[in-house]
Amino acid sequence: MTAHTSTLASRLAAEAFNKPDIDYGKLSPLLIVFGVALVGVLVEAFAPRDRRYVIQTAVSIVGLAAALAAVVVVGLNVQSNHGGASLGSVEAMGAIAVDGPSLFIWGTVLIFSLMSVLLFAERQLEGGITAFAGQAAALPGTEAEREASSRGIEHTEVFPLMLFAIGGMMLFASANDLLTMFVALEVLSLPLYLLCGLARRRRLISQEAALKYFLLGAFSSAFFLYGIALVYGYAGSFRLGDIDTAVSSTVGGNGLLLAGMALMAVGLLFKVSAAPFHAWTPDVYQGAPTAVTAFMAACTKVAAFGALLRVFYVALGGVRWDWQPMMWVIAALTMAIGSIVAITQTDIKRMLAYSSVAHAGFLITGFVGAQQGIEVAGQQISSLQAVMFYLVAYGFTTIGAFAVVTVVRDAGGETTHLSRWAGLGKEAPVVAGVFAFFLLAFAGIPLTSGFTGKWAVFTSAWAGGAWPLVVVAVLMSVVAAFFYVRVIVVMFFSDPVGDGPTVAVPSILTTITITVGAAMTLLLGVVPQPVFDLARAAGEFIR
Repeated sequence: MTAHTSTLASRLAAEAFNKPDIDYGKLSPLLIVFGVALVGVLVEAFAPRDRRYVIQTAVSIVGLAAALAAVVVVGLNVQSNHGGASLGSVEAMGAIAVDGPSLFIWGTVLIFSLMSVLLFAERQLEGGITAFAGQAAALPGTEAEREASSRGIEHTEVFPLMLFAIGGMMLFASANDLLTMFVALEVLSLPLYLLCGLARRRRLISQEAALKYFLLGAFSSAFFLYGIALVYGYAGSFRLGDIDTAVSSTVGGNGLLLAGMALMAVGLLFKVSAAPFHAWTPDVYQGAPTAVTAFMAACTKVAAFGALLRVFYVALGGVRWDWQPMMWVIAALTMAIGSIVAITQTDIKRMLAYSSVAHAGFLITGFVGAQQGIEVAGQQISSLQAVMFYLVAYGFTTIGAFAVVTVVRDAGGETTHLSRWAGLGKEAPVVAGVFAFFLLAFAGIPLTSGFTGKWAVFTSAWAGGAWPLVVVAVLMSVVAAFFYVRVIVVMFFSDPVGDGPTVAVPSILTTITITVGAAMTLLLGVVPQPVFDLARAAGEFIR
């Protein structure tokens, strides 16, 4: 009896415990980023203060480059599904989708992150120290702050914080179940809240920006989580594929689903700076250190749109006719608010923030077309392909534009008031010319990446029957062009106020970032086909 009981217990234990099947090779890009972030924490704990900057910069660059190489290796060995309609597989017991779009977004985020690390590491513009506060815990204007500044103390913790945010962004865009997506949302958001409040100069504005971002971000996360709960109540599962099955097989009685879908949309649209959830964007972009603003404007938008596309195309594609009208309204409202309000701005960073809002509207226009699938890829541009290309084009231009902002300075540091940029074309014609080129790309002028990106999303939306939205988008593009051209006129055709603007000579780090941003903005406008082909090769989201 004892032997029989022991055998039965062993059999029950074996059946009850299923060893998780995790392919660490396919998850290696994520593991490398999080692993390097932990190494950064250990560096802060054990390395001497005077050596941390060099170590953290080197560890971050090498780690991100290794993760990018891992993405390439995984992409070259990815499996094909359904005759090439989709690539990859679902890993980590259904939690993470390592498919074509995930790999494309991972690579994009990592490239933008490498450019952002160079901005984080810039020292020459601040006289040998970084642009981050020397002692974040010290109150602005106190003796402790002055002492930290005089001693040249730096917050090198910004590097592991950035790496944790990058890991969260990669996980957010590839999450295959809603709980994993929520955890990723918090992992990417919490470091950003801290980074926004660490500016060395204008610390009160920086801390205000961080507090606003934290409070509004907490509310949006709560909406997202409540929406997850309602969708789980409807479908009985957190997995996107199971939710799609429940949506397709259920007739009527979808009140829980619609309410949950609306609440989840609030959380996702907050992250992409879509109206009416955009109020945080201008204040945070203005108050945060400009390097952090560049990082957020490019990388966060890429990750957030990746998650938005995955949720609505994979899990909620069966109720497309229910969410499309909502997205039509949001797209039109976002484009209108971003383009019109930007005209009234007198601060360069706030203007670029509202520009970011307008571009979110253009991206949602392409998303609304919902033209996805291999059957149309050879004849017209799919929504997924168009949005991914636009994100690449917008990211390079945005990081380059904010990098230029860091070098235009006065006695108080960066000068972002539009009047202080008057005459910049005479003082520094190369810097003004590069910034003008970025602005023309934002406006969508031909031979720039902005023109190709807008053409892609507008074509996709038109093919999906959203032609009225395309008309609105074209009109708002004309409105947006006004404030871009206004800045160019101020730089080249206005007389400087007082002594005029001063352009600081940056180190090779910022110079590389600006050069890469400008070069890619030009190349993606003249030779966009390789990136289009790469986006097309990524295929559909795996289910």
